[in-house]
Amino acid sequence: MKMSTAPYDLEQQQQHQRSGVAASSPSPRSPSSSTPFLSVSVTDPVKLGNGVQAYISYRVITKTNFPEYQGPEKIVIRRYSDFVWLRDRLFEKYKGIFIPPLPEKSAVEKFRFSAEFIEMRRQALDLFVNRIASHHELQQSEDLRMFLQAEEETMERLRAQETGIFKKPSDLMQIFKDVQSKVSDVVLGKEKPVEESDPDYEKLKHYIFELENHLAEAQKHAYRLVKRHRELGQSLSDFGKAVKLLGASEGNSLGKAFSELGIKSEILSTKLQKEAHQILMNFEEPLKDYVRAVQSIKATIAERANSFRKQCQLAETVKLKEIDLERQRLHRSEKLAEAEREYHELKTESEQATKTFESIVRLMNEEIGRFQEQKTLDMGIAFHEFAKGQARLANDIAGAWRSLLPKLEACSAA
Repeated sequence: MKMSTAPYDLEQQQQHQRSGVAASSPSPRSPSSSTPFLSVSVTDPVKLGNGVQAYISYRVITKTNFPEYQGPEKIVIRRYSDFVWLRDRLFEKYKGIFIPPLPEKSAVEKFRFSAEFIEMRRQALDLFVNRIASHHELQQSEDLRMFLQAEEETMERLRAQETGIFKKPSDLMQIFKDVQSKVSDVVLGKEKPVEESDPDYEKLKHYIFELENHLAEAQKHAYRLVKRHRELGQSLSDFGKAVKLLGASEGNSLGKAFSELGIKSEILSTKLQKEAHQILMNFEEPLKDYVRAVQSIKATIAERANSFRKQCQLAETVKLKEIDLERQRLHRSEKLAEAEREYHELKTESEQATKTFESIVRLMNEEIGRFQEQKTLDMGIAFHEFAKGQARLANDIAGAWRSLLPKLEACSAA
């Protein structure tokens, strides 16, 4: 499993950020009376409805001392589609910022809503909204305030308006596919779109696409580890039951040894199932979350590419309009006044497109540094917890089997 993607030339910048940002940035869950804070908790998932109409509602608890909020604490009820609305609104308004990803909408899980699935989604939604709440620009969003404070009826009306950039959840995934397709077409020589020639930007794009592949591969194998632990745990449980029955049919020391072997097998089975759950929640899920985060970055890359093309097209159109305007001035055309008005409007639009593009570039440069630092921290924690859990499990397994050896040896000697 290869995870050796080279970092995007930000190592020195990250070191400066770690020494400053890590020490000075308050946690969204650490309110203090002396500093501004915004803390959000997504809790108490409840299943409502049946069949295809079923959904999960959540209590979203906000605690803050921001003056623009209604009070120090607010509790609202939200459903998954409300989180989608917030994500879409932020993506539409904050060009250049990496909008935190949401967990996927699973059509299969919708019909069963297992306890494990519900808890994983709750954690992912909690992480989503707290990433927004801790972001220095996104936390000022009017849409975030609406999401955290509006009554259910208001949110329902907002969702019904469908004013966001994505009319359905699949639209965002389509953007990711379009970006991948565009890059593939350029690589294969099928299409030659107007593209930036910045070497650093090309390096960034390459890094992001490679990172997605490596993260997806690691997540796939983490899922297999979860599955293997669960299967081994079930096999040990079945083996333990069988050996205990075998021990019950023996009335001597061998029977007692078999019974104890069965008990130890069942104990280890429980430990394996518990460790499988820990790997799922603390290792596979963080990897999956970062796959989604990279896809969000790719959506921002697509927005940057669109902005660059629009800027270039408008700049070219302005040049052509200048030539046409000079021609009309030479010929003293009666449409000169109208042509001058159109030229100034077009030039203003072109200047605004340039400002928008430059803003996206500036924000992306800031965001990639923040993303790199947070990824280093989160992946370090995930891999450390995984290794610690595996070491603990290995010790438990070795200790359990080692404790049986004297009794089994005594039986074999007899």
